[in-house]
Amino acid sequence: MEFSTEQKQILEQLFAEGFSSGQKLSAASSPTASETTQQPTLFGTAMGDLCKEERWKLEQHGLDIWEKMARHASANEFPKDADIFRFKFHGLFYVAPAENAFMLRLRIPGCRLNSVQARAIAEISEKWGSGTIDITTRGNFQIRKIQPKNILFVLTRLADAGLTSKGSGADNIRNITASPTSGFDTNELVDVMPYAQALHHYILNNRDLYGLPRKFNVSFDNGGAVSVAVDTNDIGFVPVKIQGDATLEDGVYFRVLLAGITGHQHFAHDAGILVKADDAVTLAVAMIKVFIANGDRTNRKKARLVYLIDKWGIPKFIEETQKLLAFALIEAPSGKYPANINKLPHGHVGIFKQRQERKNYVGVGVPVGRLSVAQLTGLAELAEKFGESELRLTVWQNVIIPHIADANLTRFTKALWSLGLTYQSSAIAGGVVACTGNTGCKFAGANTKDTALSAIEHLKNRVNLDRPVNIHFTGCAHSCAQHYAGDIGLMGVPLAAGEGFNITLGGGMDQDQGIGREVFWKVPRESTPQQLEKIIKGYQARRLSGESFVDFTRRHDIKTLQEIFA
Repeated sequence: MEFSTEQKQILEQLFAEGFSSGQKLSAASSPTASETTQQPTLFGTAMGDLCKEERWKLEQHGLDIWEKMARHASANEFPKDADIFRFKFHGLFYVAPAENAFMLRLRIPGCRLNSVQARAIAEISEKWGSGTIDITTRGNFQIRKIQPKNILFVLTRLADAGLTSKGSGADNIRNITASPTSGFDTNELVDVMPYAQALHHYILNNRDLYGLPRKFNVSFDNGGAVSVAVDTNDIGFVPVKIQGDATLEDGVYFRVLLAGITGHQHFAHDAGILVKADDAVTLAVAMIKVFIANGDRTNRKKARLVYLIDKWGIPKFIEETQKLLAFALIEAPSGKYPANINKLPHGHVGIFKQRQERKNYVGVGVPVGRLSVAQLTGLAELAEKFGESELRLTVWQNVIIPHIADANLTRFTKALWSLGLTYQSSAIAGGVVACTGNTGCKFAGANTKDTALSAIEHLKNRVNLDRPVNIHFTGCAHSCAQHYAGDIGLMGVPLAAGEGFNITLGGGMDQDQGIGREVFWKVPRESTPQQLEKIIKGYQARRLSGESFVDFTRRHDIKTLQEIFA
C-alpha cells in the first residue's frame, strides 16, 4: 500500500531528526494518532515554512543521486532545477550561463596533497576539463569546463587517487583549512594538520553532517608565520601555549573564534573559551550539530551561523554546545591567555627555513591562482625530486613545496623558472588574489582574473613598493576573494557600457583585522590598473616613516583618501 503525502512527510521527519543521530524509536515513543494529524516539522520548523532547498533535500538527499548522475552522464545532459542543487553535494557546479559546463570543486583537507594526487588532478583537467587548474581562497582546487558525459570518469579518478569532492558545495561543511606550514614552521605552536585531517574524515563518514542550513567553514591556525585567514571562518581555532598557570595544565590550547563571514563584512568573534588541542575536533562537531538543529531553514539569507549567534548571543550558543560534550569548556575572556595572531606579510612566497635542520620550504608564486596542466605536473615532479612528494596550497592562491634540502635549493629554483613560475614575487604580485569572475561565475559583475593580471603587468614597472600590499579582486558581493579584508579590495559591478569595480581600502586580517571602506565606485575595468597606480603612489608620497598601507588609509577619512588618490 502506498503511503500518503502526509505519512511520507512524517517518515521524512523521523529519519531526519531521529535515525540520523543514531536514535531508535520504541513502541512507547511512536507518535499517537492525534500527533500524526499535526503538521510535521524539521528541526522544529514546520514543513510548510521550509525554503525550497530544504524541501529539495527532503525529497531526495544530495548524497543519494549516483544513479541519477549516471543517467545524466549517459545522456550527456545537464541537470535542472533541484538537481542542479543536489549535484553540488558531489562538488559539481553547473555554472551556466557563464559556461555551459560543470565546475568541479575538490576537497584538499588541511590544504595538503601528495604528488600522486597532484598528477591525478592535472590528468583530470587535461582529459575532461579546461586544461587549467585554479587554486581557491580555501586552499583548494577547482577544475572547469567538464561536460556531463565525463562526470563519473572524473569522480572515480578522484577516488582512485584518494581524493574526493563530496560535500564541497551546497549546504555542507566546506574544505577544512589549516596553516599551510603546519609541521615545519619554525614559529608554530602546534602542528594542526592532524586536526584538519581528522575533522575531514569525520565529516565524510557521518551522513548527519551533510545538509546543513547553509554552508559552513572551519579553519585551524598553527600560530606560525603564514596566515590561513582563520578569522573569516564560521569556526576558527587559534593556538595559545600555557605554562605555569595555577588553574590549567601546561600545554597547547585553542582559543575559539565564531561566525566569520567576510562577504557580509563580519569577522569571527572570540568566543571567550579555551579547549585542549586534542578536544578541538569534538568541539567543532558539537558546534556544527547545534547549528544543524537550530539554524534558520526558512530564509537562505539568514541561514549562516552568524545569524544564529546574532539571535542567541555567544553565551547561549556555548551553553547549547556544552550539553553535547563530555568535557567542560574552559572560560577564558579574550584578554586572558591571548593568542599571537601576528603573521608575516606575503610569507607564502619565497624561501624560508624549516624547523627541521637544513630543510626549507619554498612558496611558489602562482599568478591569480591559475596553473596549467604542465605546471601542476611539473610541481609534482619537483616535489618528488627535491622534497618529500608533498605540496601545500594556501588561501593566497599559491603553492608551497616543503622539505627542500639546502644543497638542492639552487637546482630547485632553476627548475621552477623552466615551468614559468618563481619563488620571487614583487610586493604587489605576491598579494594579488582573484576569484573566478564573470568568465566562469554567473554572479560576477566583471572579469577579475584578467583584470588582476593586467594590473600586475601595468604596475610592475611603474611602482616600486618596499612594503607588501594585498590586492583582492572579487566578482560580486559574495566576496569569494574577501575583498573587504584586503589592503585594496575590488568588487566587480556591471556598468551601462561594460564592466567596472568598486574599490575598498584599508581592510585586513589577523593582526590588521578590519573591514575596508569603499572609496571609489564604478571605476571602468579598463581604467582600473591606472587607478591602482594612483592609489599606491599617493600612499608612497604621503605616508609617515614606516607606515603600512592599512595604517595610512585608516587614519584618513574617505573624502581625504579620494583627494589623495585622485
